[in-house]
Amino acid sequence: MKKLFFYQAFALTLILGTSFSIRASAQQEIKAESVKNTATTATNSFYVSNRAPLLQSHFIKLPIGSVTPGGWLHKALELQKNGLTGNLGEISIWLSKDDNAWLHKDGKGKYGWEELPYWLKGYGNIAYMLKDPKMLSATKFWIDAAINNQRENGDFGPLVYKGEGKRDLWTNMPMLWCLQSYYEYSKDPRVIELMTKYFKWELTIPDDKFLEDYWENSRGGDNLVSVYWLYNRTGDKFLLDLATKLDRNTANWRQKDNLPNWHNVNVAECFREPATYYLQSHKESDLMASYNDQHLVRNIYGQVPGGMFGADENARKGYDDPRQAVETCGLVEQMTSDEMMLQMTGDTYWAANCEDVAFNTFSAAFTPDYKALRYLTAPNMVVSDSKNHHPGIDNSGPFLMMNPFSSRCCQHNHAAGWVYYAENAWMATPDNGIAAQLYTQSSVKAKVGNGANITLTETTKYPFEDMVAFSVATPKSVNFPLYLRIPEWCKSPVIKVNGKVVVVDATAGEYVKVTKLWKNKDQITLQLPMDITVKQWAKNKNSVSVNYGPLTYSLKIDEDYIKKDSKETAIGDSKWQANADPSKWPSFEILPKSTWNFGLLLDQKNPKNSFKVVRRPWPKNDNPFTNATAPILLEAKGKEIPSWTIDSTGLAGILPQSPVRTETKTTPLTLVPMGGARLRISAFPVVD
Repeated sequence: MKKLFFYQAFALTLILGTSFSIRASAQQEIKAESVKNTATTATNSFYVSNRAPLLQSHFIKLPIGSVTPGGWLHKALELQKNGLTGNLGEISIWLSKDDNAWLHKDGKGKYGWEELPYWLKGYGNIAYMLKDPKMLSATKFWIDAAINNQRENGDFGPLVYKGEGKRDLWTNMPMLWCLQSYYEYSKDPRVIELMTKYFKWELTIPDDKFLEDYWENSRGGDNLVSVYWLYNRTGDKFLLDLATKLDRNTANWRQKDNLPNWHNVNVAECFREPATYYLQSHKESDLMASYNDQHLVRNIYGQVPGGMFGADENARKGYDDPRQAVETCGLVEQMTSDEMMLQMTGDTYWAANCEDVAFNTFSAAFTPDYKALRYLTAPNMVVSDSKNHHPGIDNSGPFLMMNPFSSRCCQHNHAAGWVYYAENAWMATPDNGIAAQLYTQSSVKAKVGNGANITLTETTKYPFEDMVAFSVATPKSVNFPLYLRIPEWCKSPVIKVNGKVVVVDATAGEYVKVTKLWKNKDQITLQLPMDITVKQWAKNKNSVSVNYGPLTYSLKIDEDYIKKDSKETAIGDSKWQANADPSKWPSFEILPKSTWNFGLLLDQKNPKNSFKVVRRPWPKNDNPFTNATAPILLEAKGKEIPSWTIDSTGLAGILPQSPVRTETKTTPLTLVPMGGARLRISAFPVVD
């Protein structure tokens, strides 16, 4: 895996595999080939791409509204709309319209920092995607306020200063992303005008007063993304000077064996800054710095399943057990970074990591109705309560329970996770084609080929089923390439066009590029056969995790939900609006009602033979991410480890070194998808 990781990292140019053509009819030829990446010698004719001197990205994000999700992903967005995301505007004090700095031209007010744009970047995009009138109206209110309250000098937003008159610019960075999405949805020219004036103002700030505070200094890469977004639309050369200024003053994410800080959200959000600036610098070392950061934190603190790393606020030396957690904010930012890195590099590693986080960790950070969330989620988590678990976790306070008033950052920032995932499910390509990147039931409207407006409808229950079907709707026949990502775990994919097998030597971790003269009602099927794999975490006590395709599995622990008063259990920086009714938004402790301290019995010669796949009907409510509704279970055998217990910090004890000798009886075990298990053991000891 380590060799493969670095091979992918350096594979930045097009590498073509064997190419085959088949004749489907006398008039129609299909060309299919395995490719490591897209070529960047062309520029997409229909979607905004990188202007010179910026390097072309391998994939291009489609405008908001191009992708319409279906199935479980649409259900998740609907749950968010009806849950905490859709109602925070009426209950969170940070979104109050009374004394909010975002509503005042002078930038002053009791409330007004990152919370509003954190929430709005997800809330607004869900509004655009679901076309919900109420949400669209609320989004427009805040967007208009941000635009209309720009000051004469070009600055906008809350006036926050952090010592010696240094203006804190962090809070504006997520608002710029809100404005970008709004522009893609509306084409409102005021966005371009605001951003141009604001960036000219930023350029006037002396370096010794620019990006000096901790958050803005760490996260200057977010500002850089917005500068390139505007440059690609206007071509204003001063923006390249500002980009260099931002890179020069942002924290140093280019260190070989260290990071500027180890805060989990900063790491997940900021490691991509050098790769972003690589588009302008053309220095491969900048690109590799982002790969190095991703690898470094996982090598030390991420030897666990679920796509993340242990940093329950900050990563700490010696705290690398699977019981160490990560913020919900960190999950959202990692998925966002994965999606951006996928666009820039074309490396399928980033799509795989995004799926890993989304399917196995992010979904478990919420109650099934998305009306409460927890600040921290870990791969091994056998209690989710309101107690203080410090120093077992870095934070002191009730950071493990499901609470609508979790810490005010995650409370608002969680909104963007699934909608950004949906937006990046499909991407345009430089050769006027389209790529299916994150498989999910959906439809996409896009311009391809010579400018034809097509709709591709994707039907699938992935990741819970291995079949993905596509249908083409086009007013006229059009020739274009369709890229299908082949996951690293899939060794024998099968592609059919109109029922006939397409012969191609597909390579796991690459793309199959299928080019033909596509006609209305053409049908494509992609089968991604899944198998059980067992991964050993040698650096974490030789523990193991169990995967079936992209899903990781956890021990099924019976969960006891205990309702609590969310005002009493809220984290201190989360506050209610005066008219909000806390009884409608309870918090929950989740405690185990069954034994959790099991190790797995494995067939050492052929570990996958230790498990049996059990399929169940698809849930009627379209929400497969719960123990009760999971469509696929695994049956296994294990033994209880009596010495592995809850420790003095109230957490699952540190993993015992495997193999573990125990005289307890062999017990049948049920494993459930990790992403549906709010209590979970996902990194298992091995017993004999």
